[in-house]
Amino acid sequence: MSFKEINIADLSFNPFSKIGSQWMLITAGDESGFNTMTASWGGMGVLWGKNVVTTYIRPQRYTKKFVDANDTFTVSFYGPEYKKALDICGSRSGRDCDKVKEAGLTPYFTDGTCAFEEAEMILVCRKLYEDTMPPENFIAKENDAKWYPNKDYHTMYISGIEKVLIRK
Repeated sequence: MSFKEINIADLSFNPFSKIGSQWMLITAGDESGFNTMTASWGGMGVLWGKNVVTTYIRPQRYTKKFVDANDTFTVSFYGPEYKKALDICGSRSGRDCDKVKEAGLTPYFTDGTCAFEEAEMILVCRKLYEDTMPPENFIAKENDAKWYPNKDYHTMYISGIEKVLIRK
């Protein structure tokens, strides 16, 4: 499968359905080692004069190790025929199995990081900011009890979108 780079201004999609309903893969690492995870929390917008994506990763996720160790990572989106593959990538740990193989995905290395040939769209991202979400900053206090009963607070990453690749 091959991809072509497009201008981010040419994108037209609903990020609420793209992220929240269709899900995305967050992938970090390179040919020497990588991991991926499914995410349904995130956002896109403009910050500090840059087009950015915001992602959230819990501390126990194996992918976090790879995101933390690298300056870049990818966020990628897939057609509905890959929902089962994304379910596998979100429910199994790369520590315990080869979930990429189980999901039937093919690694695609680009710009020093990894995505998958089956993607419809790949965003190559460079980390700009990260912070663990402290419970004392929750204004809606019920979110702490509802989403963090184990106190495993997400790390939020704000990353500049350096390149947009779409499937040819």
